[in-house]
Amino acid sequence: MTYFIDRRANAKNKSAVNRQRFLDRYRAHIKRSVEEAVNRRSITDMERGEKVSIPTRDISEPVFQHGPGGKRTIVSPGNKEFIEGDRLRRPGGGGGGGGSGEGNASNQGEGMDEFAFTLTREEFLDFVFDGLELPHLERKALKDLDEVRPVRAGVTRDGVPARINIVRSMREAYARRIAMRAPIRRALREAMEALEEEECKDPVLRNPSRIAELKAEIERLEKRLEAVPFIDTYDLRYNNLINQPQPSSKAVMFCVMDVSGSMTQAHKDIAKRFFLLLYLFLERNYEKVELVFVRHHTAAKEVDEEEFFYSRETGGTIVSSALTLVDEIITRRYPPTQWNLYVAQASDGDNWDDDSVNCRERLMKSLMPRLQYYTYVEITPHAHQALWEEYETVAAEYPDRFAMRQIVEAGDIYPVFRELFKRRAAN
Repeated sequence: MTYFIDRRANAKNKSAVNRQRFLDRYRAHIKRSVEEAVNRRSITDMERGEKVSIPTRDISEPVFQHGPGGKRTIVSPGNKEFIEGDRLRRPGGGGGGGGSGEGNASNQGEGMDEFAFTLTREEFLDFVFDGLELPHLERKALKDLDEVRPVRAGVTRDGVPARINIVRSMREAYARRIAMRAPIRRALREAMEALEEEECKDPVLRNPSRIAELKAEIERLEKRLEAVPFIDTYDLRYNNLINQPQPSSKAVMFCVMDVSGSMTQAHKDIAKRFFLLLYLFLERNYEKVELVFVRHHTAAKEVDEEEFFYSRETGGTIVSSALTLVDEIITRRYPPTQWNLYVAQASDGDNWDDDSVNCRERLMKSLMPRLQYYTYVEITPHAHQALWEEYETVAAEYPDRFAMRQIVEAGDIYPVFRELFKRRAAN
């Protein structure tokens, strides 16, 4: 019998398969806990994992056990209650004595009725973005030749031992042995036939010198066969790797926000959470994501993150100034053939009386044909104004690339986000 012993060292994540099976089995429970966690804590805490609890009754396994039933004819020593032939009373209660089961209370602060474990950051984000997708995600044309990936490109005679191709090397060695041994085996066969023929002759006609010569030849040929090496350096083949340029997987996210006097700090905090959630989502789909912050009141300006969220402004609102600036930045720095372009706009809906029409025209004629997706969230509990009505026209023209929703409070951010980026059915 042959025994195979695997002496390879265990990997660092040797139980990753079992953990993934557990996550798949209790996906519904974990997803519900993750959604509660997202609604409970700030979006800025999305970089850490989450502790999840599953009720013990949901993870219990069916087991077979011996019950108290059956016929018994034994009377235990010292028994003062029964005699042989009496029927035993059925046990009371739900079975079992007063152990430390699920229903027992505890004075230690934690009960025994839940199984708790911690999700890692990656696992937590997987459940947060489960079922979501980026519409029109594309891999753009090549831009930088330094974006390469090593790929297999056949085999070569030169290489390092770590890349040796055992199958091809053994195949080459087998072919070489066949090629080298074939003429030797043929000559050996002929010599053995000649020796047999010579030995079968009449003793008077037999040539002893010829027999000795043939035996010496056979011995020489057998040594030549044994001298053919099993494997030679000529046989070795190595996997050949070449650097292949890869399509650029880059995206730029434009954060556009109204900072006029009508936008309170509470409005800005809600917008910040939405932008952060979208940024995390883009990071999981693209290798490189750049952020561009554009704030506006009556005039638009590209700023850094600190000024974008915390600088105070007063005055009116002209939204088209921000859209014009975004259009100019795309033309100057982010050609659509090389970048995936996303715009997220947050506003309370206020705009200059005649400017909403300009916003619609700018979107329809210039921006939307170049963007992958445009999301507009209106942070207000009040009725919609002219800007919302004009944006509805754009949404009707680009139903797959333009989405708009209303947010009233911070708890609406995650449901609105899932609705904006839910996976569409394939056409």
